[in-house]
Amino acid sequence: MRIAVVSITKHGTETARRLAEGMQADLYYMQKFCRGDEEERNITLFDGSVRLQLPKLFKEYDGIVLIISLGAVVRMIAPILGDKKTDPAVVVLDDRAEHAISVLSGHIGGANELTHRVAGLTGARPVITTASDVQKTIPVDMFGREFGWTFEYDRFLTQAAAAVVNEEPVLIVQESGEPDWWKHDRPVPAHIKTAASVEEALETPHNAALVVTHRLLDEAELEGLRYPVVYRPKSIVLGIGCNRGTEAEEIEQVIDEVLDDLSLSKTSVRSISSIDLKKDEAGILAVAEKNSWPFLTFTAGQLNEAPMREKSATVFKFTGAYGVSEPAAYLASNGGEIVLPKKKSGNVTISAAIIKH
Repeated sequence: MRIAVVSITKHGTETARRLAEGMQADLYYMQKFCRGDEEERNITLFDGSVRLQLPKLFKEYDGIVLIISLGAVVRMIAPILGDKKTDPAVVVLDDRAEHAISVLSGHIGGANELTHRVAGLTGARPVITTASDVQKTIPVDMFGREFGWTFEYDRFLTQAAAAVVNEEPVLIVQESGEPDWWKHDRPVPAHIKTAASVEEALETPHNAALVVTHRLLDEAELEGLRYPVVYRPKSIVLGIGCNRGTEAEEIEQVIDEVLDDLSLSKTSVRSISSIDLKKDEAGILAVAEKNSWPFLTFTAGQLNEAPMREKSATVFKFTGAYGVSEPAAYLASNGGEIVLPKKKSGNVTISAAIIKH
């Protein structure tokens, strides 16, 4: 997170200087509290109302710590609030650093985490008011975030969150992804149950469903679930082989077509993989960079040790490996389930595996 610390009082500025240094954050305070080392420390000084600084800070920072009274902060930020998915985290720290209060974007924006960080550095008491944190239960809008999960179908996010904190029957439907999602030092509450598939969930009474899956759900599945929220774990690994010089556009088109045919979400792709002879293949590298996918490569010897449905003498002649895409997907997924052994399309050969947890 890029963080700004802002103060408008003499005592607050003392705290702000220490806090900004400890957090490696940018520091803003009023010109009249100038110490003479501001240029050296890259501190920004300002005159006039701090309200005038806030629109700029909202655009440029992921988190803002304001050493200003809570009421004043609420009045100043109200006109510039947008959406909880885009607004920065806002934390208020009182002038004596006794309380650090999570004010805005507690979960998605990270204000709750930032509040604990500020409290740890100042000795303040962290004040968190989001119900899921207070109750030590599932934060629906951050579920699985530590694993890289993202929510894709969030139409009923509010309703699902309410069901969790109001202790209504909630189903965790997990078809893939890391299983150790419960992070609290108490047992999972009785109102939270699990199901291994959407099919099972459709037969189980519930008031909300948190669905963790790499699959694209059809309308019948979504309509059959009550208040579903769909999360995408990083569970898919693709193995790629291609002729030298194959364009990135062709490679990505094949990937998109295969994922669509298999009803798999592109958001759930963890990485792509191939033989080390392709580690400098411009088309694959471009696709990996565009989608922020790690590109893993293996030697011919490693690939030959992996199971594969069909060995190719022709591939061996040119690469030293009896296959590329399928064994690469198997190895990169740590022995995952091969859901597409191999498909040849134009200049591209592709395989797909699902990581087992």
